[in-house]
Amino acid sequence: MDQDFIQFADEIVLGESVQRSSCSKCRRPERVCWCSYLPKVPVTINGKIIVLQHPDEEKRNLKTGPMLFHGMASGQCIIYYGKKFPSAKHEGLKEMLEEQYTYVLYPGPQSRSITTVSDIHPKGAPYNLVLIDGTWQQAKSMYFHSTFLHSLPQVSLPELGPSLYVIRTQPSEYCLSTVESAALAISIMEEDKSIVDTLVHPLKALCTFQLNYGAVEHQDKVTLLELGHYRKPVGKRTMKFLSAIDQRGCTLWIGIFIC
Repeated sequence: MDQDFIQFADEIVLGESVQRSSCSKCRRPERVCWCSYLPKVPVTINGKIIVLQHPDEEKRNLKTGPMLFHGMASGQCIIYYGKKFPSAKHEGLKEMLEEQYTYVLYPGPQSRSITTVSDIHPKGAPYNLVLIDGTWQQAKSMYFHSTFLHSLPQVSLPELGPSLYVIRTQPSEYCLSTVESAALAISIMEEDKSIVDTLVHPLKALCTFQLNYGAVEHQDKVTLLELGHYRKPVGKRTMKFLSAIDQRGCTLWIGIFIC
């Protein structure tokens, strides 16, 4: 339903009689292009961000991975597509994952706060931060089947407020989009809080565009279920996941990305 509305909103912006012209960078219609909100000077860090993206994410009209990619200096954000990593088609990935100080942002039982990791990380030493990009179910499956990732230290984000990505329904109010998760993690590793605002600026613009043309702010699934307003069927795995959030808090689950 969301995707249908997004298509409809784009048509409202451009008018039925006007042929749509899309931006070659963000692939959005030019009148709702967020590229002008990218940092004038791309963010440069002392490391690399490695995004492992589920193939379904590439098909989404609204996704935040490209905001991260285009907001960072050339070669510092690398996106690989697939469901299992690394494979023969992922050129250079295995070598990067084997580099010292490579961390995977994943909320496993052995996960440590990235704030703690940053405190003990050798000053000036390069690092790699691996992000899994997909719905929480996809991310969980990708990690499970990517056994090479299991040897990497797991890091998690500190507990924060609601996501800025208000035009998508998140599992809980504390689940962040890919660009938000990366921006926060980078800001902690680089000890520079300004990086967050710099990288999420296009996301704020995207949400503003959609809200201005009729989209509504979405509440998270946990809240909708509590209020009795969630109308889609909820499977056993989803209920188990949402119950875990409700019982143990959100810190464990931050980093299961939605888009």
